Amino acid sequence: MFSEALRSFLFEGAHGCALSQGRTQSSANQMGAMSSLLIPVSILIPIRNEASNLPRCLASVAWADEVIVVDSASTDGSQRIAESAGAKVVQFAFSGTWPKKKNWALDTVPFRNEWVFILDADEVLPSGAAVEFGAVVAGNGSGHNGFWINRRFMFMGKWLRHAYYPNWNLRLFRHRLGRYERLIQGATQSGDNEVHEHIVVEGTTGRLKSEMDHYAFPSIDVFVEKHNRYSNWEAQLAYERGLRKQEAGALQSSEVRSRRILKRWASRLPFRPSLRFLYVYLFQRGFLDGKEGYIFARLHGIYEFLANAKTAELRSIKAKRPSIAP
Repeated sequence: MFSEALRSFLFEGAHGCALSQGRTQSSANQMGAMSSLLIPVSILIPIRNEASNLPRCLASVAWADEVIVVDSASTDGSQRIAESAGAKVVQFAFSGTWPKKKNWALDTVPFRNEWVFILDADEVLPSGAAVEFGAVVAGNGSGHNGFWINRRFMFMGKWLRHAYYPNWNLRLFRHRLGRYERLIQGATQSGDNEVHEHIVVEGTTGRLKSEMDHYAFPSIDVFVEKHNRYSNWEAQLAYERGLRKQEAGALQSSEVRSRRILKRWASRLPFRPSLRFLYVYLFQRGFLDGKEGYIFARLHGIYEFLANAKTAELRSIKAKRPSIAP
């Protein structure tokens, strides 16, 4: 009965229905009763100028007991949108290195729930997530302290079902037991949010059945802008990895570990941009996604070239700097 009532409530909320001034008292009482069914999970949404994405994102988690938006001085009205939806807005000032936005929030914000879910503003949870999240909390995680969730990418108006799919991320976890790994020590010029770092939790992890929709690239222009910044991060990571030869703590996903091992191995090979294209287009079967899959794979080849070129540039700059005795 609980799940059916919650599904009904979420279906109405997901379609943007709001209480009108003429709503009867009985309807208001019904809504008040439904509010007691909110899932005791805290949603953390990092943003900066996300007015175009926030309404859709916030509507998908209307069932959550707490929604916290961590902003970086947005100028497009994002804060007003978040507050009007009932979310709490916290401002973050980036120091330039560490911590970045998500880890800072995990260490600083006083969450009122044990379980936290990280949701980017360009991501959307399906309506069924409320029931699944509720079951996780009610079942005390079934022995797990964190859960991975899959997501699919929207690209050029089409859902990619092969290129970069599946794409697992650990997002739901017990707050006190999980933090983002730190892969880079220095500045990256990639923004104030975590890029490709993953959450590491103490204990075991499971997988959710729900699947997120990711509207990361509304245009190729946005893809290029984001990956230009991400390639700065990749270059700094490659440079620092060459200095210290060490990795962060082990991740609990075999797929993510395998990708990282493959990436480290491939970093020693020539023609890496072409190999990156072939990996997405052939190995991940991006060719089955049609022309969108081809373009997506080609753009990732360009991304690899940018990262390689910036790594070479960074090493050249560092090598020319005179060493300073301690």
